[in-house]
Amino acid sequence: MASMSWTRRGLIQTASSFLVPGVTHAAATKHVVYVCGDHEYGGEQTLPPMAAEMDKRYGLRHTLLTSKPDQNGETDLPGMEALAHADLAVFYLRWRRLPEEQVAHIDRYMKSGRPMLGFRTTSHSFNYPKDHPLAAWNRWGSEAFGTPPGWGGDGHTHFGHQASTDVRVNPAKARHEVLRGVAKEFHVRSWLYRVLPKWPPPDAENLLTGKCIKPNKAAEDNPVAWTWRNAHGARTFFTTMGHPEDFGVEPFQRLCANAILWCLGMPAPRRWGGRMAIDVPYRGTVKPKA
Repeated sequence: MASMSWTRRGLIQTASSFLVPGVTHAAATKHVVYVCGDHEYGGEQTLPPMAAEMDKRYGLRHTLLTSKPDQNGETDLPGMEALAHADLAVFYLRWRRLPEEQVAHIDRYMKSGRPMLGFRTTSHSFNYPKDHPLAAWNRWGSEAFGTPPGWGGDGHTHFGHQASTDVRVNPAKARHEVLRGVAKEFHVRSWLYRVLPKWPPPDAENLLTGKCIKPNKAAEDNPVAWTWRNAHGARTFFTTMGHPEDFGVEPFQRLCANAILWCLGMPAPRRWGGRMAIDVPYRGTVKPKA
């Protein structure tokens, strides 16, 4: 069953699933808020079908928030009030410059200690000028998820758009709940992000390591997915993967599903429901119309 809810800022898309067999009522009330706004990777297109499948398969419900008027809307992401009622916040952001009142909702959510999940460019969610009152938010990824402190910080870069990544499970973490049923090795289109040598933090659990294929410069293997308990006590999951073609790769889908459930304190499914229909082409950065 789908529903819509209104706020002072307008309509927020909310989807609620019916109660599914084998899912308890408590699980069915879990509310996931997806916060999307990136110029390049189409999180506004990849996360909605994933959210809908998670609702259908596991009895969740979700709210989807997107930048306005489109992915290039760096200064407006309405509906952040929904975070006050979220059991999990999922972020796919890139270089936003949101107003203080919208950032305040993110700040309150983070400091509440509730779980958080982030994709790829969320390591550099914000891009305020150096003299802006919110410039410290450019480092937000390091506080929230244990990523480098913004693009370029501590050598945070990538190895060229022509590259892709071979992913393998860290053997020491093979029994981690998030990796249940995930193939020990798989390939994704994402070009590898460099987060080493300082990130993720020493107390993070590195679940997956990526090897760059056809890099444009010397490339060491780097963590591509980890869990971490941040300073606010939140259970967090972060992955530097998230190219739209990654979302069509079944091991990556299973990783994401497991991570969402793990963040919510729910067990990863022993039986997998099969590949999700998430087939979104890469759009690249689309410049706003003049």
